Amino acid sequence: MTQASTSSSAAPASGAPLDQTKRNWIITTAAVGGAGAAAVAVPFVSTFQPSERAKAAGAAVEVDISALKPGEKVTVEWRGKPVWIIKRTPEQLEALKKTESQLADPNSERKPDELTPAYARNPGRSIKSDVLVAVGICSHLGCSPVDKFQTGAQPSLPDDWQGGFLCPCHGSTFDMAGRVFKNKPAPDNLEVPPHMYLSDTKLVIGEDKKA
Repeated sequence: MTQASTSSSAAPASGAPLDQTKRNWIITTAAVGGAGAAAVAVPFVSTFQPSERAKAAGAAVEVDISALKPGEKVTVEWRGKPVWIIKRTPEQLEALKKTESQLADPNSERKPDELTPAYARNPGRSIKSDVLVAVGICSHLGCSPVDKFQTGAQPSLPDDWQGGFLCPCHGSTFDMAGRVFKNKPAPDNLEVPPHMYLSDTKLVIGEDKKA
């Protein structure tokens, strides 16, 4: 009798049916465990999605240039970089021809895919001849050049200066197309970012599918 009593309190043999209480407990435990695994998985998946800030940092920037007058410049931010949009005057465009012999890379042949899109490999380095779009970061050490649009002799500039940009850090100079002058610390022209026009007055920086 004692033997039979011990035998009845032991776990059922393999293949023996479980009573209803044990069955319900096992099902509930399995369900909770599965839900826990799913809950743990979600945060890991989410961390691989780019944040809204990251998306915005790389997003294209639309600019209305309808109010931009000849000789004026506006600066916008794209991917954390200052991008200059300059509407050049007829005189500034004409001056580009006078500086070509003094430039290190007048035809933008250095790093063409990196610095100058195919549609900007021209003397003005632009889609529209009068509008320059360039990243305002010197190719030497990453300083930001300053505007020197006025022509003629000025401190740190030659007497025959035709207008352009001066990097105050180490004296690199660029013409009104962002092309670097010879024998300067900066090795390359200013970068022309991908850009295109939605209309005569709407510019998109960061995309050039229609260019």
